[in-house]
Amino acid sequence: MTSLVPAYGRDYKSKKEVIVAWEAKKDFCISSLFDPDCGRYFNIDSAKDEGIKEVSIRFKKLTQVCVIKVK
Repeated sequence: MTSLVPAYGRDYKSKKEVIVAWEAKKDFCISSLFDPDCGRYFNIDSAKDEGIKEVSIRFKKLTQVCVIKVK
């Protein structure tokens, strides 16, 4: 599963806000330290292009996590 954080200093207060941003094709950054793509910008289109089925996104000052299935 790919771990992401909001890009450009954005943050979200709820899972609903995260889902709305994800579906609006907002950018996120890959945050997995062991992923060679760590720091690369990533969005829903990137996930679809790469065949990724699920992402986890941190929000609320990185204290919460939601898992989103890529449709």
